Amino acid sequence: MAPTDDVWSVLERVERETGEITRQLRPLRWGLVPSWAKSLKTGAKMINARVETVAEKPAYRRAFAKRRCLLPADGFYEWQTVAATQTAKAHKQPYFISPEDSQVMALAGLYEFWRDPAVEDDAPGAWWTTCTIITTEATDAAGRVHPRMPLAIAPADWGAWLDPAHEDPGELRALLTAPAAGHLAARAVSTAVNDVRNNGPHLLTEPGDDTGDA
Repeated sequence: MAPTDDVWSVLERVERETGEITRQLRPLRWGLVPSWAKSLKTGAKMINARVETVAEKPAYRRAFAKRRCLLPADGFYEWQTVAATQTAKAHKQPYFISPEDSQVMALAGLYEFWRDPAVEDDAPGAWWTTCTIITTEATDAAGRVHPRMPLAIAPADWGAWLDPAHEDPGELRALLTAPAAGHLAARAVSTAVNDVRNNGPHLLTEPGDDTGDA
């Protein structure tokens, strides 16, 4: 998944007619667009929200209080810059970072609704639902590759995180944990990842073996 792609997310919404809270699985556009933004393009710069400021920044604080989601993931990519040598140009080497036990992670996210003023109310594209991933300083294997990493929610806390009635900032921040409790593995993968047009399991192959389809 690349920024501005649709990503599968789990969230809870209050039904207007009944007041009942329902849990939903729905695609959200990656890159949060605040309700007051003038353009959908704003989201390309807001794919991540720093945990240190997420509860105070105007772009995120309302979503942090009321519109939280979970993004299921097997892992995430980060990059290291490799210096040029006499025989090769400088390049960015991608790494796939995932739980050592191969379990799925539930990354902590926020979502927002944005109304496109250029589109009529009932027309497709009038409303967009967008999201961002909360990040923190990286540790362990992830920290050796990149200074930041996403935060996750432990299974026992999924309900509390998704509950739209749960609005205490301190209690919500206490639910944020390192993915896989910090037990992460990082391995170099194909540089085909560097082109967002590429997709498929072959992206997880070892460097230098970019042609096979796993």
